[in-house]
Amino acid sequence: MSKSRIIVTGGAGFIGSAVVWRLSELGVDDILVADRMDETDKWKNLAPLRFADYIDADDFAEELDLHTDVACVFHLGACSSTTETDADYMFRNNFEYTKLLAMWAVAHDTRFIYASSAATYGDGSAGMADGFEQLGNLRPLNVYGYSKHLFDQWATRKGLFDKIVGLKYFNVFGPNEDHKGDMRSLVNKAFDQINSTGKLQLFKSANPDYADGEFGRDFVYIKDAVDMTLHFWDSGALTDVRASGNRGGLFNVGSGRMNTWNALADAIFKALDLPRNVEFIEMPEHLRDRYQYHTQADLTRIRDSGYTAETTPLDSAVADYVRNYLVPGKHLGD
Repeated sequence: MSKSRIIVTGGAGFIGSAVVWRLSELGVDDILVADRMDETDKWKNLAPLRFADYIDADDFAEELDLHTDVACVFHLGACSSTTETDADYMFRNNFEYTKLLAMWAVAHDTRFIYASSAATYGDGSAGMADGFEQLGNLRPLNVYGYSKHLFDQWATRKGLFDKIVGLKYFNVFGPNEDHKGDMRSLVNKAFDQINSTGKLQLFKSANPDYADGEFGRDFVYIKDAVDMTLHFWDSGALTDVRASGNRGGLFNVGSGRMNTWNALADAIFKALDLPRNVEFIEMPEHLRDRYQYHTQADLTRIRDSGYTAETTPLDSAVADYVRNYLVPGKHLGD
């Protein structure tokens, strides 16, 4: 019997719900969403979507062996707060849980695609080339990044990257992130802030090498991030990575460009048809020693795997997000 079911952990969250949305667009509806519901409104991400069933993430882990028809697991559930300080919680949730699912998937010849993070690169001084060859040189700046890095290292030691795929997501933004609180993208936060105050606050630079607003990140639109994720889905509907000889690996998911906070601010005000009004404020002390000033995804490896689509330019991505989702208050699938 051929396997057909797709499991998306964190399926009510930001990237997870977007993956469910895109799978539904492709005609796939045998999807089991595994997540932990909380006091946020992330359940609203699921409301417009088609999927077969929902299960609590802890219940799913306890009954893994009951799931015998799984073709692919997109493991996108994690605590993604870069300011979380409870290391024990991070390790159990982001490291131990991922180990459990990965070992089960490999034992059952089930495709396993999991979320790593660009936070593993730390300050970028060791470079941001993906793959597992240089993992020992990376020094994450926060416990979230380290919890992701820890699994990347473990999977390398176990020789799993010829079977599984890890995706190092850079700064993803777009619809379905409303529930993330302080971890929302600046676009989402700016929309609320500009609507209530008429201006946008950005952090001043605490690094003499960068002027205010002239440091930045690799901002990647959620729709691009999802397409890159599904590129590794082992299905005839998309690129068959196994058939091409690339069964697995560790890959960057980003735009391939670094855009400054000033450029992002300009794109937001342009999308809102408003004049730029930016105020620079002091960076909080607790962020100064763990702040990434420059991130840019090296996309060489994912390009070599066969992914050829161009990523959406910042202005176009911000305009789509603001005008088609934030202003009308819509989710993906509405």
